[in-house]
Parts: sequence; structure tokens; C-alpha cells
Amino acid sequence: MLADRVTAVLDDGLGNQAYLVDLGDGRALALDPTVDLRALDRAADRRGLRVAYAAETHLHADFVSGAVRLARRDGARVIGSAAGARRFEHLGMDDDDVLDLGGLTMRAWATPGHTEEHLTYLLADGDAPLVVFTGGSLIVGAAARTDLVSPELTVPLARAQFRSLRRLAGLPDDTVVLPTHGAGSFCSAPPGSDRTSTIGREKATNPLLRIEDEDAFVEALLGSLGTYPPYFSRLSGTNQAGPAVPGPAELAPLSVAEVVGLRAAGAEVVDVRPVLDYAAAHLPGSLAITLRGVFATWLGWLVPDPSTPLVIVRNDDQDPEEIVWQARKVGYDGIVGELAGGVAAWAASGQATTATPIADPVDLDVTRVVDVRQRGEYAAGHVPGAGNVELGALGTASLPDGPVVTMCGHSERATTGASVLERAGRTDVSVLPVGPADWAAATGGAVEVTA
Repeated sequence: MLADRVTAVLDDGLGNQAYLVDLGDGRALALDPTVDLRALDRAADRRGLRVAYAAETHLHADFVSGAVRLARRDGARVIGSAAGARRFEHLGMDDDDVLDLGGLTMRAWATPGHTEEHLTYLLADGDAPLVVFTGGSLIVGAAARTDLVSPELTVPLARAQFRSLRRLAGLPDDTVVLPTHGAGSFCSAPPGSDRTSTIGREKATNPLLRIEDEDAFVEALLGSLGTYPPYFSRLSGTNQAGPAVPGPAELAPLSVAEVVGLRAAGAEVVDVRPVLDYAAAHLPGSLAITLRGVFATWLGWLVPDPSTPLVIVRNDDQDPEEIVWQARKVGYDGIVGELAGGVAAWAASGQATTATPIADPVDLDVTRVVDVRQRGEYAAGHVPGAGNVELGALGTASLPDGPVVTMCGHSERATTGASVLERAGRTDVSVLPVGPADWAAATGGAVEVTA
């Protein structure tokens, strides 16, 4: 089957997946790759493939594209919408254009909605069942958001999304649907964790495809959308211009004196260590973002200026290459290095450290709790009496005086929230190390659900 020639390359942190298509002669087509090509390269190496084409379904707002890097490094031909007006060498495709990939054919369909210039690619091998790469149009159980271009275009793009989904619904039921955006992506709000589907399954289960009235569709789609990181407003422009091709992913060692000087000149210290290590001792004023899949998202959300010089504090067992590539995926190329010797070296030099208390769920004053999860997460289940301020808005929120306990679903975002409040001058902040379900188990309480 044609679908067997497609390898999905999941970026769990971004909630997206790229695709690698075996063209049958040692060459491959890459669909919607990020600038971090490590996983794509591993997939290509396993199958003995060289990437000859790099296609983009749209100008991405949530990550820096890897298409230009593939073109420079591997000689890949970049493919994208002609309407996208990319300012670098590429093959621009219009609605119904067909590209011969050497046995396989790829047809472009204009499917505006998520963006104005969005394309869907229909891949065929003679009379074999189609595979359709839907990007941010039809996704599993939903459709990607339409409010990223501008407020004025949000509703017109939602109406375009209505028409695009109905065009796709006219494909044969056994057509395999391979979206880019999925669960965990701020570009979408799908209800489940499945990342691939078929046209027939979507027609039977996708609630947006069951809405026949365009106005009702627009209301349902826009009503499902939450907040998104501020870097979404600039990355599509970066990808249209053609991202710079990055160099080696390294962290230069910085002495304590160098870090002191960099901070005085405006650098930010980003502490990527696990929660308990950060809580025990950290540099005053540092931003805690535990290194994990969503590190890139929160870095981009909480450091507004991508040109800000960044100094990393990490543990020895945390991969410096992972830190650098995650930052680069969202356009942050300003990591100047890491504090050599970490917090121990900082303290040994006589510099001050500070600690963040860990709260006990059993003795918790729930009226002091600030749940920093997204609105939908909070509504789905929270500690009764806890307030809700999303992490991305915490730095500008007005909170009552007195002690504050931050919490989330586990503890990582809560710790980031505590660091944001400490940076704003709060000295009475602690972190709840568990989520609502664990709080309920520890206390015998009941989680509250709100509409």
C-alpha cells in the first residue's frame, strides 16, 4: 500500500508530525519538516533514503521550517503554495497542479482556512488508494484554527475552512488522512490522541464535518480555540523570508563572571533542570523551564524577544544539543552559552542563590492556589477554590497579596509559574508538586469540573 511508504516523524512537544515518503528509488519527499532535522534524518537513514523534495502545506506559525535547510544541505527541491510568495528558490504550486515524483504523483489542492495560502497534497501511485497530506485543514476530529493571520481574517478564513473541509470530504472514504497538526498543537484543538485517519472515519466521527450550516460551523470552530504563544505572530514571516541555516548545536561554557556581566547587559538565565533541583537552589531571577518536549513552546511564550541573549543552567545529564535545537525550532538563536559548573559553581563563587518551597497537598490552603494550566484543562478538572491564570498571562496578572501556591497537571508548569512570579518580585510563592487527581487522592477531596 502507498501508506506503507510513508513514515511519520512525530514532534510530541509541538503536537505535530512531519512525514517522510519513500519515492521508490532511494529518494524521499519530506512533508512539513521543522528546522530540527535529527528525527527526520534518523528515519531517512533507517530506510536508506535521501531527501530530494521538501514540501510545505502552509507557512508555519508554530515552528521554523526545515525546508530551506534541506535545500542547502541536501539539495532538496522546496515545494509550497505559489500564493505563499516565499522569498527563496522553490516550486510554487497552484490549485490542481500536479508534480511527477518519478512514479508517484502529487496533486496540490488549495484548501484555505488555517492560512490563506494553505495547500493539501494528494499523493497517488496509479490507481492505488490516495494518501492526502492535510496540514492544518482537516485534522483528526477537528480542523486547525483560523485566527493566526489577523483578527480581520479570522471569520473569513473559518468560512474558507468550512469549504475546504467539504472539498476534502468528497475524496474516497478509504483515502488515508495524514495531518501535520494534532493533539498538543496550539494550532488545533482535537479531542483525541490519534494522529492519522481516513476520509470515511472523519465523515463518521469529526463533529465539524457533521455541521451542514456554515454559520454554525464558524461558531463551533472559533468557540473551541484557546490562547496561543506570541511567537506564532512572527514565525510565518520568518518562514516566508527563508530561515537562516543554523550552525552546530553547542553550548559554550561561561564563567560566573561572564554570566554576571551578561545578566547586567540584559541576558536572561533559563534554568532547564528538573523541578526539585530548581526548587532546592537557583539563580535569583532565573526563568525555570524544565527540559522536556514542550520546552520550546514555553521558551517562546515567556521570553518575548527572540533576540534576547540566553544563558542556560542545566544538569550534566541534560543534552545540550536538545536544548539548542528546541530553542531554534521556535526562532530562538540567541543562546550564548551555559553556566559552567552550574548552580554549585555560582554558589561557590559567593553569588546568592534562592529556593522555592514545595507545598504539601495535605496542608494546602486551596484559596491560595493559582492553577496555571490552559482554560480548557482547568475546566476539565481542578482543585475546588483554586483560581486560574494561564501561565502565558501570569506575568501581567494582578494577584491578591499574600502567599501563592502555583499548580498545574504535574509540577513543571507550576514551577515555571513560580519563577515568573519570583521575577516579578513575589517572595511568598511555593509549588504544588502534584496535579488535581493526585491532590484528590492525597486528601480524599474531589476534583471540580466546570463548563
